[in-house]
Amino acid sequence: MIFKVFYQQSTAEIPVREKTDAMYVEADSEEDVRKKLIGTQYNIEFITPLEGKALEYEQQDEKFKLENV
Repeated sequence: MIFKVFYQQSTAEIPVREKTDAMYVEADSEEDVRKKLIGTQYNIEFITPLEGKALEYEQQDEKFKLENV
């Protein structure tokens, strides 16, 4: 399953919506996504699964790229 992860670049910064980035990760569960990203300095705000129409919509964006983590 593919998950969309909303995050800040650093845990030292206060989360601000305008600075929120997103990445796409393939994993078995939300817990698996968190385990894969545990070695990063990202401040994870929210993780949501993508499937069906939502996944199709995200794949149309030129920024859509599965991260290799």
